Amino acid sequence: MTRPRLLVLRALGLGDLLAGVPALRALRRGLPEHELVLAAPAELAPVAVATGAVDRLLPASAPGRAVPRGLDWDGPPPDVAVDLHGNGPPSHRLLQTLRPRRLFAFAHPETPEIDGPPWWAEEHERDRWCRLLEFYGIPADPTDLLLPRPAGLSPSPGAVVLHPGAGSPSRCWPVDRYAAVATALRGRGHRVVVTGGAGEDDLVARLAKRARLPDTDVFGGGLPFDRLSALVAGARAVVSGDTGIAHLAVALAVPTVTFFGPVPPRHWGPPAHPRHQVLWHPGPQGDPHGRRTDPALLRIRPERVLEALDPLLRSS
Repeated sequence: MTRPRLLVLRALGLGDLLAGVPALRALRRGLPEHELVLAAPAELAPVAVATGAVDRLLPASAPGRAVPRGLDWDGPPPDVAVDLHGNGPPSHRLLQTLRPRRLFAFAHPETPEIDGPPWWAEEHERDRWCRLLEFYGIPADPTDLLLPRPAGLSPSPGAVVLHPGAGSPSRCWPVDRYAAVATALRGRGHRVVVTGGAGEDDLVARLAKRARLPDTDVFGGGLPFDRLSALVAGARAVVSGDTGIAHLAVALAVPTVTFFGPVPPRHWGPPAHPRHQVLWHPGPQGDPHGRRTDPALLRIRPERVLEALDPLLRSS
């Protein structure tokens, strides 16, 4: 007998997928007889497997945070489709073209036929998607976000990982300040490694040069997920802006120091826990896709980062 199919749309990045883990697991528990198909970028397939909730990944992506133009769905319509991508209407309409028997999505005035809950802008990302599922009768726990530790060994066990990149320049703390942190940590006897995503080789190289790091401690070009997760799992701490590696460290229960600038931590920050230190100066919300470093980030000094790191490095 063919299993009913559940299609979940979240065609976004690594951090977005990790923030959606509690909702994916709630769907797995709430609809255990369904095949759960996740529409997401192909490179996130290992992450989907690590959640323990996804049966199959359907490759889907678009530039930036846009909605894909189409989905390569085959066979009969999904029994259930879930919009974990946005508040519509483009993502709603993309799923509606597949004629699902049931569609879980937030209400939007341009898709009045969808009787979903209201969208609240001032809501944490993990809470938002769990609330959506609760509306449709599926219990969800926003704290259910941890991933199993990877089997692979870290290429740099015990290092402090610095990740200077982010999805946009407005969310990138200055390279010279990362270099100051790296230099101070190395002066205290800590090993420091630098990572970067695809297209961030120049950024990583500038930081490595300023901090005088050996080539063995520089990981640019976007590590494959198995190596990146092993590196993060074996780290003493991860220092970064609000980007995918910060969410990965949280999911692996690794200490973090995370910078927030244009977007406040109440929207995307880690759960409250002593191992997660959030650096943030309250003020007007900036442009998360801006082309210059957000002013709030510029108020964070290297001394404050080292102060936040001290108790984490002692306890780890």
